[in-house]
Amino acid sequence: MGGCFSRNKKEYFVAEDLEPEEWKSDEEDVVEEGDYGAKIRLKGSSTYVSVFSKQGKKGVNQDAMTVWEDFTGEKGTHFCGVFDGHGPRGHEVARSVRDTLPSKLSSAIKLSQAKGSNVDSSEKSEMAGGPRESVSGQIGGSTKSPHGDINSTSMLLSLWEACFISSFDEMDKELDDNPAVDCFCSGTTAVNIVRSGDHLMIANLGDSRAVLCTRGQKNQLVPVQLTVDLKPNIPSEAERIRKCKGRVFAMDHEPEVQRIWMPEEDCPGLAMSRAFGDFCLKNCGLVSLPELSYRKIMPNDEFVVLATDGIWDVLTNDEVIMVVSSVRNRSLAAKVLVARAVQAWKTKYPGCKVDDCAVVCLFFKEAETVDPTDVTAPKGQPKTRTQRLPRPAKGKADASSAVGMSDRGSNLEWNALEGVTRVNSLLKLPRLSSLLHRKKAPKSQDGF
Repeated sequence: MGGCFSRNKKEYFVAEDLEPEEWKSDEEDVVEEGDYGAKIRLKGSSTYVSVFSKQGKKGVNQDAMTVWEDFTGEKGTHFCGVFDGHGPRGHEVARSVRDTLPSKLSSAIKLSQAKGSNVDSSEKSEMAGGPRESVSGQIGGSTKSPHGDINSTSMLLSLWEACFISSFDEMDKELDDNPAVDCFCSGTTAVNIVRSGDHLMIANLGDSRAVLCTRGQKNQLVPVQLTVDLKPNIPSEAERIRKCKGRVFAMDHEPEVQRIWMPEEDCPGLAMSRAFGDFCLKNCGLVSLPELSYRKIMPNDEFVVLATDGIWDVLTNDEVIMVVSSVRNRSLAAKVLVARAVQAWKTKYPGCKVDDCAVVCLFFKEAETVDPTDVTAPKGQPKTRTQRLPRPAKGKADASSAVGMSDRGSNLEWNALEGVTRVNSLLKLPRLSSLLHRKKAPKSQDGF
């Protein structure tokens, strides 16, 4: 997928295949000051980060991304987030979450640290709708050092887990309460990571994705998918939706795409099972509770890529890490990856609208440590995944607060439902009667 293929030979794309002008960096760094002295980066690059987004052919760019360096005031700690909006006002929802969620998470962490408290496991279980394994339970004995610090690591992860849960819940409620952002049939995905030392926390909603690049036993680069694309085709997700009276089925013309539909109306046909916003479906099984996971960063880990489905729909995990690792000037890694994806869209789906693309690359080491000549995994190489925690749950940012917003064509209208597209996140808008009914209906109090 995404490369040039023939019967006898597989020709891999490398960064040098781009036109010379693609190598020129016309992106000025946009850096703002965040909470506790953090540096907020919406575009450009830094020592360990490369960020880039490109508008597709569906109207306004609904993708957004952000990087907070020295997150929570801790030197070397990074928060990275990518958000893929959908629906008529999806760009506003994505930007609102981009500008607000990191601050909420940062404040929650600082407050928890100040209290010196850890959320009781039974309380967290109740928030998640039932008993389950915590993120801290994933580490087992694998993080125990010679000094026996496994307990402190578990406490740290438990604190971060509770902060992620509360921040996502607060973010979704704020969107629902804010009349400035129309989230009834618009929403956004969110894939976020926090890197603190050798700890990597991952929180995911929807079908954006995080993929880590590591070294295999033969020193080859191997992709490790850190997140699961949370869609209605996952049995546990579909079960939760149906328990809440939502419907899950695919259209005849795209039998491979399962969607969520309202109980009594064939809309909106959302192609993901978790998201911020989309309040027309929040009583129908759609949730905003993130799937959380943890990975201890090892010496053979090289970098992690966060990207929207504009990348993953046309490039495999292997191709993505191959492209990123082939870029000599890694400050351009995100831009080169987006350029490669656009090429793949035009080649693989020539009659379809190119989707928006957004990429954040976070490197773990100095630039010279990645060998660009050895980027393919051997056939049959196992691709490990971090443990994941599927957890169902219930579900006012100002759209004008997009500091440093630089999306080209932001004055355009969303037109994804017009013309020929490959797969839209949303198919049909609800009728006005559904909106009026929603305003009168109480919010679901179910555990799901």
